[in-house]
Amino acid sequence: MTELKLQAIEARKASRILAKAGTEQKNKALLAIAEALIKRQDEWLDANRTDMELARENGIRGALLDRLALNEKRILEIADAVKEVSLLPDPLSENEGSFTRPNGLKITKRRVPLGVIAIIYEARPNVTVDAAVLCLKSGNACILRGGKEAINSNRAVVQIMKDALMEAGLPSGCINLVQNTDRSTAQELMGLTGYIDVLIPRGGPGLIRSVTENSHVPVIRTGEGVCHVYVDRDADLELGAKVLHNAKCSRPSVCNAAECLLLHESVAGDFLKKTVPLLASSQVELRADEEIMTVIDALEAENEDLFSKTPVVPAAPEDWDTEFGDYILAIHMVHSYQEAVDFISEHGTEHSECIITDNYKTAMSFLDDIDAAAVYVNASTRFTDGGEFGLGVEIGISTQKLHARGPMGLKELTSIKYVVLGQGQIR
Repeated sequence: MTELKLQAIEARKASRILAKAGTEQKNKALLAIAEALIKRQDEWLDANRTDMELARENGIRGALLDRLALNEKRILEIADAVKEVSLLPDPLSENEGSFTRPNGLKITKRRVPLGVIAIIYEARPNVTVDAAVLCLKSGNACILRGGKEAINSNRAVVQIMKDALMEAGLPSGCINLVQNTDRSTAQELMGLTGYIDVLIPRGGPGLIRSVTENSHVPVIRTGEGVCHVYVDRDADLELGAKVLHNAKCSRPSVCNAAECLLLHESVAGDFLKKTVPLLASSQVELRADEEIMTVIDALEAENEDLFSKTPVVPAAPEDWDTEFGDYILAIHMVHSYQEAVDFISEHGTEHSECIITDNYKTAMSFLDDIDAAAVYVNASTRFTDGGEFGLGVEIGISTQKLHARGPMGLKELTSIKYVVLGQGQIR
C-alpha cells in the first residue's frame, strides 16, 4: 500500500471524529493554530527562505516569487485570518429547515461535512493554512498537495498545525500533507475514489485542466481567471483608470486580477491618456490589437513621452485567452456594448468580469448578460475573494455551476443530510 493511500485512510478515520466534534472544540483548535503560527514563525520563515533560494536558482520570476514569499507581516495576516474563521458561524450547527409530512414524518435538512477533501495547489504557502482551517471548521479532513516550490514551507507549517490540533484534542490526521511533489502523487490522488470525497485544484489553467480531465474523484473546478474590464462609452474615465490599475497591478499573480481591457471606440484614446501613466508605474506591458495600436500611434505623435515607460507590442491571437499572472495587459477595441459582451462570452473563464459605466441601463444589462461567478459595475475584480465577501478565508473561487460558485467558504464545503423522524410509519 502506498504512503499516499495510508494517508487517505488516516484522513478518513480522522474525518469521522472531526465530523462529530463540536463548534467549541474546533474553535479551540483554530485558535491554537493561530497562536502557534505566531509563536513558531521562525521555523516557518526559515523553511520559506530555503524555498525562496531554490526558486531563485531555478529562475522563477518575480510575480511567482511574490506568491511564494513569507514575512512576519504576512504570517500575522494569515494568523488573523485563522482567528476570523473561528468567529464565523459553524455551518454544521445550521439546519436548512424542517417540515412535517401529512403522515407525521418530521423531515429536517441538516448540513454535514463532505468528508475528506484533497486540494492540489501551487506555490502559495498561505493556501496550506487557508485550506486546512476551512476544512477543519467545516468538519472535513484534508489532504494537501502543494507545489514543489513550497514544499519546505508547507512541511513546516503542517507540522505546526498538526501539533496544535493534538493540543486541542483532535487527531493529527485531520490535516495531511503529500510529501512527494512528483506528478505521480497528483495522479494517484485523482484515482483515490472511496477514500477522497472531492478534489479541488487551485492554481494555473494547466493544473486545473489536468485535474478536471483526468480525475476519477469528483472535482470542483476553481481559479482559472481570464478577467476583463470593459470601459463603456458612458464611463467615468478617471474612475475607470483607478479601477483598472487596481484590478491589474495590486497583485497580478492572482486569479481575480484583470488580464484584458476592452475599450469602446469612442473613449479609447481619452482613456489611454488617463490609464497609461498609472500602468507605467508598474511597468505593465500592453498587448494591443491593430485598432488600439493605431490609437497608440496617434497618441505618441501628440506626446512621445506618454508610452516611454510602457512597453507596447502587437497582440497575438492567444493573448485573448491567456491568464498572464504578470504585469501584462491585453487591450482590444470594441465598437458596441454587444461586441464587448460577445468577446467576454468567447474568451472569459466565468470568473470575474467588470464594466465601467455611468449608464444605469447598460450596467443592469451587463449584470444580466455576463455569465460569471462575479460581475462588477465600477469596481475592481480584485474583490472576488472570500475575505472581501465576508466569508473569511476561502478554499478557492469556483468557476463552475454545480454545488458551489464563486468564493468557497465554510458552507460550500458541506453537503445535506435528510434526517427523518418517525413513529412506525410505513409506505
